[in-house]
Amino acid sequence: MSDTGQRKKVLFLCTHNSARSQMAEGILRSLYGDRFEAFSAGTNPTAVNPLAVIVLSEIGIDISHSRSKNVSEFVGREIDYVVTLCNDAAGVCPFFPGGKEYIHHGFDDPADTSGSGNALSSFRRVRDEIKEWTTETFGHRRTDDLSKEMSFEYR
Repeated sequence: MSDTGQRKKVLFLCTHNSARSQMAEGILRSLYGDRFEAFSAGTNPTAVNPLAVIVLSEIGIDISHSRSKNVSEFVGREIDYVVTLCNDAAGVCPFFPGGKEYIHHGFDDPADTSGSGNALSSFRRVRDEIKEWTTETFGHRRTDDLSKEMSFEYR
């Protein structure tokens, strides 16, 4: 918990808010919900991908009641960290004005299984990558120290 006793707000963004951002929201909420309040949204929301629900349930995280949200639902809200997860350059990822800090870390779209042949294994791989990155980024830092160590970065 931050020195002010308030949880920092984190908004995960992707285009459709169907897989990567939903998984990141669920993972952060499950692992570090005592320090961070997690949200997710997209610029063109569709529906939560059922495979995202399945692979998170495999690690004990329930997002079965989640819904895809439009980024416009968060306009006017104070957000501490805006995190874009698109695997393209951050310039083509959704943008949210009003975030205090911006972080970009690209992950493959698990719904794009061209070449992999197995959608479920693609979702599991991306889930594990997001969980590892979330642990590295948010897990061992005090919320007050995160902004000192994180800046807008491309990966």
